[in-house]
Amino acid sequence: MNLTPNFTLAELRRSDLALRHGIDNEPPPDVVGNLRNLAVHVLQPIRDHFHAPVIVSSGYRCLELNTLCGSKLTSQHTKGQAADFEVLGIPNVSVARWIRDCLDFDQICLEFWDPDDTSAGWVHVSYVSGKNRKQPLTITTAGIRLGLPEV
Repeated sequence: MNLTPNFTLAELRRSDLALRHGIDNEPPPDVVGNLRNLAVHVLQPIRDHFHAPVIVSSGYRCLELNTLCGSKLTSQHTKGQAADFEVLGIPNVSVARWIRDCLDFDQICLEFWDPDDTSAGWVHVSYVSGKNRKQPLTITTAGIRLGLPEV
């Protein structure tokens, strides 16, 4: 099922970890709607702006998969409201800053960012219809801080 011209439901629910553990990671209909909103309002605009593939490493995670990942029970991934990704050839910090400056989002995290390695880590973004916090965070080995680096 296509959610947007460049994103499918299959890629936003795909998980190697779920496959290895025999976990059914099929989202319920209300979650599919949230994934569509995430794709329409965040992922597709990123793809269109950067003219490069957006590689989603984690989208929807059912509760069983989310627990296996070691994530919080309140993770927006379980609601289909979040995705972790990278944009081929674009530094993660540049993608995160563009999202912060140009898109509506609930939370954006530059996860495991390293200023000496532009390919380190990934971008986590969430979108909630109608009630987004626009909260930017940076997560490094030193901890979590509010905001994004301005390098």
